[in-house]
Amino acid sequence: MAGQPIPVIIDCDTGVDDALALLFAVRHPGLELRAVTCVAGNTDVDGVVRNTLTVLERAGAGDVPVARGAERPLIEAARSARHVHGTDGMGDLGLPAPVRRPADVDAVTLLRREILRSPRPVTLVPTAPLTNIALLLRIHPEVTRNIERIVFMGGAVATGNATPVAEFNVWHDPEAAAVLLTAGVPITMYGLDVFQRVVVPGQEVRRLRASAEPGARLAGELLAHRPAAPGSDADDDAAGGLGDAGAVCAVADPGGLTTRLLPVEVSLAPGPGRGQTVVDRRPRPGEAEIHGGAREGAMVDVALDVDVARYVELYLETVAGGRAQAN
Repeated sequence: MAGQPIPVIIDCDTGVDDALALLFAVRHPGLELRAVTCVAGNTDVDGVVRNTLTVLERAGAGDVPVARGAERPLIEAARSARHVHGTDGMGDLGLPAPVRRPADVDAVTLLRREILRSPRPVTLVPTAPLTNIALLLRIHPEVTRNIERIVFMGGAVATGNATPVAEFNVWHDPEAAAVLLTAGVPITMYGLDVFQRVVVPGQEVRRLRASAEPGARLAGELLAHRPAAPGSDADDDAAGGLGDAGAVCAVADPGGLTTRLLPVEVSLAPGPGRGQTVVDRRPRPGEAEIHGGAREGAMVDVALDVDVARYVELYLETVAGGRAQAN
């Protein structure tokens, strides 16, 4: 029904910007965060669980269940991003251990339970390597009947970050990403092409860091640890990228995202292209199809542009009631 919050489940590898995404999801009135599942990625899976529980405490979340998931990709070994997110995955901010405890079920079990229990179809938001989601889709394909859409942070149309062509989440477990594309539900790819552009100005980061409210202050500390990407729209060194949080903004306010329905496939072959999301933007078939037969890529709503100011304002308004209030 119109006006009801969107039921959302986040699958994450918390992670500085996953933490920013959780803060937003907890506090946006148009979202109902039903569960959070954890997977190895930015740090090891036990660290992800710890970080997730800590963020939910700081955000003032209600009784949101959190479950531990896969500790490695389907085929390859886990490869963390601690050089980006710190040794603890949370910018080494020295946050206290959480009081909350994880659920007594694994991530795939929790995903199935919460998707099928929801009275309205769920929007699934993976902001991490897609191992948990692939396992869910293969073990419990019946869940797709109650999934409205999957909005995943991953992939790139243009330039990668893990390799010249592959984005980290997809590169970390390419086979899992390929399984995701077979889900048979609407999918939005929030890739690096928009991910790197949504940047909170340094003035606002400083105001968040000076806030007396724990969640807003944590957002500021996390943004300060996540400098804007080179070539982004930021114009000062203190600015911080929203990263994964932009994907959750796109669920709350899809009008800020420009997408195009395009064929997408994941390169699984060994070598420099492994993990690339191959997005076909050609207006007509090429010689490869003419001479070798058509390739069928999954049709995905690929994010090509984003209203940066709109999402920055949305994030600040949600997490800190607009501009953060200093002590």
